[in-house]
Amino acid sequence: MTGRHNAYVTLVTNADYATGAAALLRSLKLAGATADMVVLHTGGVGASDLDMLRALGARLVTADLLPTSAAFNERHARAKIHADAPFTKGKKPAFHTPLDNFAKLRLWQLTEYETVIFIDADALVLRNIDRLFAYPEFSAAPNVYETLADFHRLNSGVFVAKPSEETFARMLAKLDAPDAYWRRTDQTFLQAFFPDWHGLPVFFNMLQYVWFNLPELWDWKSISVVHYQYEKPWEKDHPKADRLGPLIELWHAYHSGEGIPDVDALPNPRL
Repeated sequence: MTGRHNAYVTLVTNADYATGAAALLRSLKLAGATADMVVLHTGGVGASDLDMLRALGARLVTADLLPTSAAFNERHARAKIHADAPFTKGKKPAFHTPLDNFAKLRLWQLTEYETVIFIDADALVLRNIDRLFAYPEFSAAPNVYETLADFHRLNSGVFVAKPSEETFARMLAKLDAPDAYWRRTDQTFLQAFFPDWHGLPVFFNMLQYVWFNLPELWDWKSISVVHYQYEKPWEKDHPKADRLGPLIELWHAYHSGEGIPDVDALPNPRL
């Protein structure tokens, strides 16, 4: 890889996602990541949380919410979007705010980097994924967590992008077009903006529900990233906690930095 530096990028919009980002940053370091670690943060993150992320080696970059229209904001408000397109497969936590998701697009303004790998703050990197910097824009894994029929949809929790102000400007124009409605916010938008997206293996973004819905896909020796979609591992007594116990324990080990297991030695789910 030549030219400008590369970076791992995540987004934190509140204290909960700062908690998640702390575990993510530690996991990247333990996996031997060689690129910069950048945390985009909105105004919802306190100074002490930012200091914690800085101490873990992150470069902090302020990311204002996008300048979307009042009509767009109304269509994508939490109450409306969750009513129009309810999450029937799992429970989104109270701190989930759909409009914040679009701030993720600010990474295209990080033009000091040639390539970035975006990772949601509710994920862990279990082994080195630096090779993804050589992948094209836009590379993402499929949104598979219930049936194999979901392979045609991408998940925006992990993807490869090439920062560009020109791309960012085109994104804003498409995002807030008259009557535009993005059912699953940034995820739906990115699939529409990059219709010919390059598919990564599911192991680069293994969604936690695969653990009990598609256990035949789960192989610890192959998984590079675990993504805790829907309920978060730091939530106490969440609705799926009894079914996701091993994954929750793993997240807490990375968050504390204590008792992190040899992932390759962990038992796979029972078929």
